[in-house]
Amino acid sequence: MAGCCSHSTCDASAASPRFRLALWIALIVNAAMFLVEFVAGLAVGSVALWADALDFAGDAANYALSLTVLSWGLIWRARAALLKGVAMVLFGAVVMARALWAFQHGVTPEPITMGVVGMLALLANAGVAMLLYRFRSGDANMRSVWLCSRNDAIGNLAVILAAAGVFGTGSALPDLVVALVMSGLALWSGLVIVAHARRDIGDARQVHQKG
Repeated sequence: MAGCCSHSTCDASAASPRFRLALWIALIVNAAMFLVEFVAGLAVGSVALWADALDFAGDAANYALSLTVLSWGLIWRARAALLKGVAMVLFGAVVMARALWAFQHGVTPEPITMGVVGMLALLANAGVAMLLYRFRSGDANMRSVWLCSRNDAIGNLAVILAAAGVFGTGSALPDLVVALVMSGLALWSGLVIVAHARRDIGDARQVHQKG
């Protein structure tokens, strides 16, 4: 990573057995929670749950991609991170469009189920975030994994707050506001990852040229 460690050190850290195991655990948790939240979101009519479910799906795919490129060179891991950053930006745009559509056509979600599922998702993602916390300062690929887990935990907490808001007001507005906030977070984090990945690609090319 630029300004953090040498090229060889970053490669060794990214390919460590502990990081690989952490990614497998994160992959399984995210795939399972995608199924739970997707079904629940459709059942209760919650845009926030639906958005969080799609986020779980995207993260599961990201973890699978990260596992694939762990033993590759820095430039390929940075390119994978670049792809993930672009995917996060696209996810944010899709969720924002879905929330705006629901504002005009949606119905008020059922808050109890929404809150229970949100709490389950928060517990799952808090565990994953704690597991990945030690790897947050690695290269662009490792940082993108940490940002995904952090965003998930924040998103789950927001879903719980949205459920409380829907319960207290009887309105779908808290659900839609949370969905919009989650989409904004995905857009911002995606742009951060893209910028970091581009720096890593530039550093890797410089190392290659010097070698």
